[in-house]
Amino acid sequence: MTRLGGPGDDRTSVGEGAEAAALEVADAVESLTTVWSLAAQAPTLRLSLHQLRALRTLETAPGLNLTALAERLDIGLPTASRLCDRLEAAGLLERVLHPHKRREVRLTLTTQARRVLGDVARRRARTLAAVLRDMGPADRAALSQGLRAFLAALHEGLPGPDAERRDPGPAASDRGRSDEVPGSGRPGM
Repeated sequence: MTRLGGPGDDRTSVGEGAEAAALEVADAVESLTTVWSLAAQAPTLRLSLHQLRALRTLETAPGLNLTALAERLDIGLPTASRLCDRLEAAGLLERVLHPHKRREVRLTLTTQARRVLGDVARRRARTLAAVLRDMGPADRAALSQGLRAFLAALHEGLPGPDAERRDPGPAASDRGRSDEVPGSGRPGM
């Protein structure tokens, strides 16, 4: 863990700029990932994060074939096949022949898988809500505003189908930046 400002912090100050903000965000993401992962687990639910990710991918893109799922998960075809075997054995996935392509098999979620995903989403939302309740209203608003700005910058910087890589330049990184977190009187990230 990055340990910003805590025990083991080898930097003399957090500093300012994109690099310092990146370290702070990395620390927060690591903590959030732990909370997110633990909230997804239940004693009756024995699914790995990879299995949950596969189910979520198939929920958002129903009817993928094995190759497309492997590509979206950025895993090899044999790994994807074993993953689907386990999900099918657990009653969460069905392999269905494509109606027009005899050689293609579509992957579809079962009703049980949809229930599992709904349960995971509710458990995660409750866990995040509990953490957010411990924050003050100004901090929640600042977090929400910061996340919206982060997503906008992320989507703006993503390459389009015709561009190899778009460089937003220095002006884009300074847009919407503030030296202070609104309503807090504290320096921003």
